[in-house]
Order: sequence, then structure tokens, then C-alpha cells
Amino acid sequence: MNRYPVWKYAIIVMALLVGFFYTLPNFFGEAPAVQISSAKSTIKVDSGTQARVEEALKSAGVGADAITFDGNSIKARFDNTDSQLKAKDAIQKALVPDASDPAYVVALNLLSRSPKWLSALGAAPMYLGLDLRGGVHFMLQVDMQAALTKKAESLSGDLRTVLREKNIRHGGISRVGQTIEVRLRDAATLDAAKRVIADQFAELQTVEAPDGTDIKLTASIKPPAARTIQDQALKQNMVTLHNRINELGVAEPVIQQQGVDRIVVQLPGVQDTAKAKDILGRTATLEVRLVDESAEARAAESGTGPVPFGDERYLERNSQPVIVKKQVILTGENLTDAQPGFDNQTQEAAVHLRLDAKGARIFRDVTRENIGKRMAILLFEKGKGEVVTAPVIRSEIGGGQVQISGRMTSMEAADTALLLRAGSLAAPMEIIEERTIGPSLGAENIAKGFHSVTWGFLVIVAFMCVYYAVFGLFSGIALAVNLLLLVAVLSMLQATLTLPGMAAMALALGMAIDSNVLINERVREELRNGASPQAAINTGYERAWGTILDSNVTTLIAGFALLIFGSGPVRGFAVVHCIGILTSMFSAVFFSRGLVNFWYGRVKKLKGVSIGTVWRPDGGAVAATSGQGK
Repeated sequence: MNRYPVWKYAIIVMALLVGFFYTLPNFFGEAPAVQISSAKSTIKVDSGTQARVEEALKSAGVGADAITFDGNSIKARFDNTDSQLKAKDAIQKALVPDASDPAYVVALNLLSRSPKWLSALGAAPMYLGLDLRGGVHFMLQVDMQAALTKKAESLSGDLRTVLREKNIRHGGISRVGQTIEVRLRDAATLDAAKRVIADQFAELQTVEAPDGTDIKLTASIKPPAARTIQDQALKQNMVTLHNRINELGVAEPVIQQQGVDRIVVQLPGVQDTAKAKDILGRTATLEVRLVDESAEARAAESGTGPVPFGDERYLERNSQPVIVKKQVILTGENLTDAQPGFDNQTQEAAVHLRLDAKGARIFRDVTRENIGKRMAILLFEKGKGEVVTAPVIRSEIGGGQVQISGRMTSMEAADTALLLRAGSLAAPMEIIEERTIGPSLGAENIAKGFHSVTWGFLVIVAFMCVYYAVFGLFSGIALAVNLLLLVAVLSMLQATLTLPGMAAMALALGMAIDSNVLINERVREELRNGASPQAAINTGYERAWGTILDSNVTTLIAGFALLIFGSGPVRGFAVVHCIGILTSMFSAVFFSRGLVNFWYGRVKKLKGVSIGTVWRPDGGAVAATSGQGK
């Protein structure tokens, strides 16, 4: 009646082992560290960089506990923050001699002290939120009007091209703020222009007015289209920020929209505000220009003459100068996709670009008119440009498919494609709020949260042991298993634990014990009604299960509502709350039943159970003892 098959005990043992090993990394804490990553797409972090870091630390007399290279960045771990700061200064001096043009990002960070054998098992500690770990918090204001102005500028260029293709003559097209003004000479031309705008520019609305002898057609962005543009600009900025923040190695950055034009960025573990601000401002943009083939330009390339008027001088990756024209043919705005790949003919690493309709049309015309000349593709980061490649145009290139290749590795091609996909910010942003939370405050919050959970657990277990005797002890063990599994699941999911999450953890303890109280009272009720101890245990668990399931499901629904509709601290609370309910159902019912079955189920003739005082209906009371008989 009260016996588990072997496979159920096997499940319990496996759950305990998994819970133990995946909870263990959280007890090792974190160590101060310095992280080195690339500041430019053309600079790679490799084993040679690691050797330079080790040499810099050795020269400075700073010993590192561990130096690791994960393929993208180097992380050096130290015993204390003093060593961390000395190491950062030494590495910065060795790798970044010119602060105005840094090749590497040297940032302060925190790393887990977990041993390697735990990491090999895939066990890692939970991520800690900003309020527990410390870090930086930014509130950024997006200039939505600039996004609309930028879109109007793009539409004015498209409109000029389309009217020229349709052979519709006009007296000039100009952008005034966020509107586009077209001057037309007669009513027939006006009607033709309005039809073109209605057919190909659905986001524009037009108003006509006399302008001397001409007619002025003013086109403006429709309000629904304007909202869409602003929403897309905000989302593109968030994607770009996320790609940039990856270089800081932040385990769980928070990038959230707040209101219609603000973005909240939280970087737990990052203490270097200046570096964080520098990374947030980093973007990469693409420009396509023609190379100046004149004799003056060749002289400027060789260094024997000045750069001709209307040209600019940039360097290729092999430091060879190239003189390009200032006129920009295409920009990254005309890109719809960028993917790494290989050149079909040379099998060299390449980046395959896909252009939008406007970009494809421009690129086709330019390549047709400049066969035999060179075209430079420039990548700009932090306002500084570099010529990625400058191939000779062999033939007209149509279809919107463009390839960048030459002097790049597969990793460089992948990084370049990532930067181009992230693109530039769709609209300018300004940091309007900046806050740094020190690790000491985070440590204090962790200590308070840990104490609240620990004392709550101990008081609950003490009460249960006094009130329900051995059954109360079983409930306390089940509660400990629930806490173990809750932390293990959070660690396996790599969830972010915040102060509200710790509050949810403390609340989960109180809610989890409710299930055991229901079970124990059910068993007591059966004993009061005269049932045998074995029958009381079986019936108590069976009848309490329905009530436990109903109460937990309704609470889980409320938790899912918080998870779906909440954000920030509310969402952090909801995650721990929902997982805690699921683990409590396993520990309070399945695990505790296994303990009771193991302790009492093996006894053939059970005379009594230790479940505290059983109150009789007639007002009397007896103590249910743990007397056992064969």
C-alpha cells in the first residue's frame, strides 16, 4: 500500500544528484576579473594577445589566479580588487598605447570561482541582477524626430529617382524638416506626380498649394507610418545595443523599452562606466565610394603630393593608402542583409551583401558607368574609416547581390557581417540617467536576502518538527529539497536572480509547506476517524493531492500572468515564483511520500505514526506515537 517501486526511488536519487551538482556553483562566489576584447572589427583577440596580457601582468608583478581565452575575449581572474585595478592599468598600458584610437576594450568584470570539473559538467551559477551583483544602469532617450527626418531625407532621394525614371519634369525637390516639397509647372504634371506618390510611396500624404506661377506639392509622412518608423527605430537601436554590449562579456544584460522613446540598459557586474558608455556608442556603418584614378590621386597615395580637392585618404588593411572620392554612392542603410561566406572563384572568405531596391538600382547604374575603375567599400567605426576592399569593376552588377572579399579570415568575415547587420543607430540617443551600483551594496543585498531565506526556512522547519513530530521532520527535509531544486533549476536555465526573486524564493518556502500541512492534517483526520496508520497515510496523500493540485494551478496561473505582462522586477519575481511552485509539487508530494514510504511502508503491522497530537471529535486527544510492530 505504502511502498514505492525501485524506479521511483531512482528518480528521487537522480533529482537529488542533479540538484546538488547544479546548485553547488552558486556557493563558490565571484572573483574580480579583467576582460580584454576587440575594439575594432579588424583587430582580433587570439593566443598572441593572451601572451601579451601575460607578459604585461608579469612585468607589473601582478599574479592572476587564472587567464582564459574563450575565442572572443581574454579573461584574467584575481584574488582581490586591488590586483584587478593594477592589472587593468598594466594591460591598458600594454595593449592600448593610444587612448584616442583604442584597439582593445579592457573592462572590469566578475567571474565565477567554480572549479573546472563543475564547469565541465555544464554547471554554472545563477546570473545575479544589478541590485545583487552591482553594475551600471543607463537610461537612454531616443531622438524620434531625428528618425523621421532621416526617413524623409531617404524618401526625398527615392522620389527624385522615381520621377526621373517616369520622365516627370519638376522644378526641384527639397526636404524641409520632415516634409518633402516638389515644385511642378502645370496641373498635368501635378496629377502624374501625385499618382506616382500614391502608387509607390504609400507612407506619404500630399497637399498642393500655388507657389507663384508653379504649384508646390508638399508630401509628409502619414501619422500611422510615422509611428511605425519610430517603433522600428527604437527596435533597431535595441538590437544594435545588444550586439555592442556582447563585447563587454556581460552575462545577462537587460535592454528594455520604457515608454515610447526610452531604452533602459542594465549591465550587471560591469563597474567601468566609461568603458560601458564607450561600447554603447560603438556602431559600424558601410559606405561605397569610387576610387580616384587621377595622377594627382596616385601621387597622394605615394605620399608625394596632397590629397586632391573632393577626395579623402583612407588606409586598407595592409596599411596601403587609397584615395577615394567624398561622394557616397551607397550606405549601410541600403543593406537588407549581410552574411559571411566564401568567394565562389577563389574560395577566400567573403561577406555577401543584399541591397534593397533602391541600393540595387544605384549599384547597377554605377557599375555600368564605371567599368574598369576601382570601387572602395569602407567600414566606419567611431568615425574612423578603413577600406575593407577596393576591387576593380569588371562588369555591370545587378540583382542587389554584392560581395566583399579580399585579405580577410573567416572570423573577420563573420565579424564584419555582424557589424553591418547591426548597422548604425537608426536614431541618435542621449544618456539621460546614469547610475553605478557598487559590488559592496550588492553583497549587502545578497547577505540580507540569504538571511531572510535561511531564517524563514529554519523557523518553518522548527515549527513543523514541534507540531508534526517525525512527519514534520519529513516536511522539513522536503522543503530543503524544494529549495535545492529551485536553485538548481534557476542555475540550469541561467536565470537572473534579483532582490524580488529572492523575495519570491522566501515566499515559495511558505507556500511549499502548505502542501505538507494539507497532507499531515489529512493523515490526522483519517487517524481521528479510526483508520489504521497505513490506511491513514495512503488515504491522506491520495485525498490531499486534489486540493494541492487545484491550489497550485490557480497560483501558477497568477504567476504566468505576472510573467507575461510584467517587466523588470515583477518579471524577476514571477520567474522564481512559477519555478518554485513546480518544484514544490515534486518535493512536497512525490519526495515526501517517498520518505514516508521508506520509513513506514516497510513495516508490516504498523501500530502508530509520529505525527503530533491527534484531536478526537469527542474533545479528547491522544499522541500518535511512532510505535511500530511486525
